[in-house]
Amino acid sequence: MAKWIDDFRACWRGDAQPTVRLAVAFAVLCLVLATAARFGLAQIRPDVFFTPYFPAVFFATALGGFRIGIATALASGLLGVVLNFSGAHADPARFALLMMFWVVCGIAIWGVEHYRSLVAQQREVSKRLIEEEQYRKVVVDELQHRLKNKSSTIHAVLHQALQDRPDVWQRIDHRIRALSATDDLIARVDGYGCDIKDLLRSELGPYGHVRFNLNGEQLFLPAKLAVSLALIFHELATNAGKYGAFSSPRGFLQVSWTVDDGRLNVIWDETEGPEVEAIGEAGFGTRLLKSALRPFDGKTEISYLKTGVHCTMQCKLPSC
Repeated sequence: MAKWIDDFRACWRGDAQPTVRLAVAFAVLCLVLATAARFGLAQIRPDVFFTPYFPAVFFATALGGFRIGIATALASGLLGVVLNFSGAHADPARFALLMMFWVVCGIAIWGVEHYRSLVAQQREVSKRLIEEEQYRKVVVDELQHRLKNKSSTIHAVLHQALQDRPDVWQRIDHRIRALSATDDLIARVDGYGCDIKDLLRSELGPYGHVRFNLNGEQLFLPAKLAVSLALIFHELATNAGKYGAFSSPRGFLQVSWTVDDGRLNVIWDETEGPEVEAIGEAGFGTRLLKSALRPFDGKTEISYLKTGVHCTMQCKLPSC
């Protein structure tokens, strides 16, 4: 009995196809219950012949498919004509009701079967998406593993090549380590998320903690937004190291953020950096800054002031 109940639950959820034995047994049970309901209604309204059988046809079709549904509809019609719980006998009016009952049952069976096919297709699509997502995770994990090994190899090669240049090695060692730490952070947030301060410290740490100031409350970033912001912060920090505040001995960076009405506002403000004289054509980095926050109903605006780069970022905070 317990096995039948488990099989019924699995079939009702759509996880498995019912056996013919189970489908027929369920249809018979539906007919018995419908007949009992009809008997009860006959004590009040003797002229109720087919109405109690509609649920029986519906549920039998939902579990067993259209063939079981058609058989249940035919059996229901025959029971409605043959069984009499009052002194009334079958007449032309009852046969007319029978025809109407079968037409409505046919429409109901078609609707249920159509819904079953849509659900089956949706379940198949969901299954493929889950499998593809699992495959993507395996590929990404493998790529991240290879990237980490390659970063370690580059680090070792540079250390070996710059043994006689300790001053140069000291300048690049902590930056390579920070880049590797940022890659690890992005790999982690791809599945979970991280705090915005951890993200900024990972990106800005190589330039010295006295060169920047972070001003804002603790804020957990969902995974997808964290990855997008990591790409933006990395691009801005790289530009600051090459041309902006971090390329000047006195340069300083202030990053502040606030949350207002479910929207995140971030301000990147560089000071005491080299004056920007000419702006070239927009490259990949600029296009990245402009488009990275669009999926979050956001935007990025960059101003090249005499005091340094001023960038504002706005976006909607997605639910975790």
